[in-house]
Amino acid sequence: MQDAKPILKILALLLVVLSLFMVPPVILLGLENDPDLWAFLKSMGLVAVVSITLLAWTWRTPVELKTRHMFILTTSSWAVISAFASLPMVLGAPQLSFTDAVFESVSAITTTGSTVLSGIENLSDGLKLWRGLMQWLGGIGIIVMAIAILPFLKVGGMRLFQTESSDWSDKVLPRAGGIAKASTLIYLGVTLAAILSYRLAGMGTLDAIVHAMSSVSTGGFANYDASFGIYHDRPLILWLGCLFMLGGALPFVLYIRLLRDSRGALWQDQQVRGLVTLLTLVIATLTLYRILAFSDAPFPALTNVAFNVISVVTTTGYASADYTQWGPLAVTTFFFITFIGGCSGSTSGGMKIFRFQIGGLLLANQLRYLVHPSGIFAQRYNGRPLNDEVVRAVIAFSFFFFLAVAVLSLALAALGLDMVTAVSGAATALANVGPGLGDTIGPAGNFASLPDAAKWLLSIGMLMGRLEILTVLVLLMPFFWRK
Repeated sequence: MQDAKPILKILALLLVVLSLFMVPPVILLGLENDPDLWAFLKSMGLVAVVSITLLAWTWRTPVELKTRHMFILTTSSWAVISAFASLPMVLGAPQLSFTDAVFESVSAITTTGSTVLSGIENLSDGLKLWRGLMQWLGGIGIIVMAIAILPFLKVGGMRLFQTESSDWSDKVLPRAGGIAKASTLIYLGVTLAAILSYRLAGMGTLDAIVHAMSSVSTGGFANYDASFGIYHDRPLILWLGCLFMLGGALPFVLYIRLLRDSRGALWQDQQVRGLVTLLTLVIATLTLYRILAFSDAPFPALTNVAFNVISVVTTTGYASADYTQWGPLAVTTFFFITFIGGCSGSTSGGMKIFRFQIGGLLLANQLRYLVHPSGIFAQRYNGRPLNDEVVRAVIAFSFFFFLAVAVLSLALAALGLDMVTAVSGAATALANVGPGLGDTIGPAGNFASLPDAAKWLLSIGMLMGRLEILTVLVLLMPFFWRK
């Protein structure tokens, strides 16, 4: 129990932060004299009691975390925050069951964007704001975790940039803490820019705030059941959505370099070039397909295809249209791009584009070895040699990611879900995308009708996907708990 005190102390401090994030909805509900005010006040009270109790017990405990502690803290913090963040939805006007409320909050905190709610436009303004705030909090949480924590645990994409004596960080800021702080300020700045842009483009103030937070965090929660489909006739808003979703899917450490007079920082990065190239090819192909197969006008076709492709690849999960009605080529394409994700060190989920790029390098080298068995071929990424540790991490993550998709799909199928719902549900949970495929959980549906057991399994899947899977799986290994 003594070993748990440092972890509990940090969890208590995180709960304090969570309670502070509840203040804006409280102020808004108070100004509107909305009954949901009491739900938030009660939630803040419960969070305060728990956090104060934990702090009183652990206050004198020094925070000295070993590697074992970091694994436990990383997983437990996201689970605990998600559980307490669900309280306003249990006590507020939706009066969700505990299962549905936890599913909704896990989806928000992990920036997945799946929802069990319908009639979202009828929610109180405070709850709409809370959904956006949860996603915004999760978005900055994953950036800080990717930069400061996951590399320490030797998992996650940012480990790649710590090869060669941490050259990447030495050229930006001297310590991970400084990088995390600078990234947070940039995250806030980009969010404010998104709010202003959406507002000037014609969104209402609350809509602009919530959609800005869920765009930059690549979370995907909208204030309407129709998601961004409510703005289907306003292309400027859709293109702004494309811009800010893509902005959230780029490495935030590169924004720091960009601001420090490295004008080519973004395009010089192999991840960014790969992501932009992929998006261009997929958008061009599906736009041409829409024009030829459905006789769509070119600009509306390009707008809708670009918005939905960027939404899925960046794992945001917005939808401006039901793309499952776009024909078999589109449906199949959207299923496969569900797995990709944005760049490492961004708010985006998924496997991340760099893993596919490194996989391509390994495949190309393997083919060269078949022709020249005695050859020596250098493996370089972003101008740096790939060491064995990075290669092992990429292979291990990729294997366990698809294994997790298979196991979760089978578990959902065992609960009675059809194949399309089970497989796409598992994929969208582990990739933190949001909507799946099919009539039930597709972009025109939601997750409300799924059995409670399926929602709990998907909640676990969302947390595993957000935490890069291996961080959670290692806790299930007996050797982890041996002293």
